[in-house]
Amino acid sequence: MSRPRLLFLSQTLPFPPDGGVKIRTYNVVKQLATAFDIVALCFYRAKAAGFNQQVDAALVGLGEFARVEAFPIPQEHSRPRLLRDHVQSLLGARVYTAFAYRSPRFRARLVQLLHEERFDLAHADSLDLSDYFPLIEGVPVVCVHHDAQSVLLRRRADRYRTPWNRWYLSHQAELMRREESWWCPRVALNVAVSETDQDALKTVAPAGRFTVVPNGVDLEYFRPGDDGGAAKLVFVGGSTWFPNLDAMRYLGDAILPLIREAGGSPHVLWVGRATASERQEFRRSYGIETTGYVDDVRPQVQQASCYVVPIRVGGGTRIKILDAWAMGKAVVSTSIGCEGLAAVDGDNILIRDDPRGFADAVARVLEDAPLRQALGRAGRSTVERLYSWERIGRRMVSDYMALVDSRSSGASRTSSPALRS
Repeated sequence: MSRPRLLFLSQTLPFPPDGGVKIRTYNVVKQLATAFDIVALCFYRAKAAGFNQQVDAALVGLGEFARVEAFPIPQEHSRPRLLRDHVQSLLGARVYTAFAYRSPRFRARLVQLLHEERFDLAHADSLDLSDYFPLIEGVPVVCVHHDAQSVLLRRRADRYRTPWNRWYLSHQAELMRREESWWCPRVALNVAVSETDQDALKTVAPAGRFTVVPNGVDLEYFRPGDDGGAAKLVFVGGSTWFPNLDAMRYLGDAILPLIREAGGSPHVLWVGRATASERQEFRRSYGIETTGYVDDVRPQVQQASCYVVPIRVGGGTRIKILDAWAMGKAVVSTSIGCEGLAAVDGDNILIRDDPRGFADAVARVLEDAPLRQALGRAGRSTVERLYSWERIGRRMVSDYMALVDSRSSGASRTSSPALRS
């Protein structure tokens, strides 16, 4: 018998898998490819010199698992388009991302594929692509929620001091809440990455059908090594994602001074994409060294004696913590930083939400080798039990195949053919 066919729509081109959403999406494609023949339409979001070659490399890298086509996000190549999308969101009372991903080329190709080929299931890798859902009539749609976006936007709004920024993000949070409440009951299945996010989305859309497919980690790629030994802190994450930049400012402004006050002098390394001005600022203002973008974070993480996640704004779950656990690293995090994970304070992690508590926890990890090693062993054990991509993939494939089977029996729901007015 032929394998079922899956239409995969993504707001990102997930290769190389070098960031949270891209890591998850890459591994989801890889796992689904064990059971489905996949055709993927993906947006990409960069204009840097040489990026055409990077897109070509991505298509080759993903070609092992799917037939992939890539499309630029129009607004990233046109400032007037970017401004127009924001204005349309304000005037049209619909969330900004619905306009940001409107692409005539993408739409035309999707319509053509749906006309020419048969699909058993459609996967939308984000609610940001909901503008295309009405086109997918007669095919069950699975919508992935990398986080509860309305919750994330509200948290971001609370961090802004200027009234305009706070109002605009609060407004977008409400528009996203409406999008969630409209579409979650109308797709065949909603995939959340944690029980916490699932509960938040169920509050907005109690009639929706939900399942949890957690984020995972490659246990062979990320493996324990040396303890690190030297007093070295590491944080991983690019500055283009607001919660990462906010976390590092919080570390520099509120936490590091307390560690240094108490006589500690750890070397602090920020691993991830950052602008030249940000790198200079963090070195000058906080004594934090930044690597900029690196292809492989493992060498920097391996040297660390403490992996810090001082995140105050967020949603979904942090793949960075799963990577650190897999490498046997002691982790100190805020409760939001480890939200949705099987994190147990004092067992596989130390969780502190105030600057003094966070600083004291870091100092304990740096000074107490047995504690450091015990936290690392427990973290590795946690990901081995719960978060390998192979384990996650088996459950996910089972959920998706159940939708295909229910469609065959005429019992599944599909996306609505029209947006609300």
